[in-house]
Amino acid sequence: MLVMGIDPGLSRCGYGVVRQKGRATEAVAAGIIRTDKDDPVPQRLHELQSELVELLGEYQPDAVAIEQVLFQVNVRTAMGVGQASGVAMAAAAGAGAEVFEYSPTQIKKAVTGWGAADKDQMGQMVQTLLRLPQPLKPVDAADAIAVALCHLAHRPAASRIQAAL
Repeated sequence: MLVMGIDPGLSRCGYGVVRQKGRATEAVAAGIIRTDKDDPVPQRLHELQSELVELLGEYQPDAVAIEQVLFQVNVRTAMGVGQASGVAMAAAAGAGAEVFEYSPTQIKKAVTGWGAADKDQMGQMVQTLLRLPQPLKPVDAADAIAVALCHLAHRPAASRIQAAL
């Protein structure tokens, strides 16, 4: 199974692709999509959508897992993250991938076993789980890989629920 994880953001949107074959999981790709803060929001959203559509076409993931936007103090930042998340969901659905959302706590629990893990702990566990020689940088890419790993951890339960519906 090929899963793309997305850590949404308007200025920096992390993406990561992992492949699971049997019990083996490997990192396929990771990076960030940047948009220029000086450009109008509609143009930035279009750039983000175009980049995501290109990545989805290149990797053709079976599923796309996106970190949920729950709460942020800065309303302007929250709006941008929410807009980026919506663009990511629409691009993934348009590419024919199943779309799943996970809360930050679900992601942390799935990757580290502890829902209050910090960025360093998350990065170290992503590195360990994927047997990478060094932590992924930037952190947005590591966070996106963590979202994909969370989906793989939850997938059996999600498959059972889907089948029951």
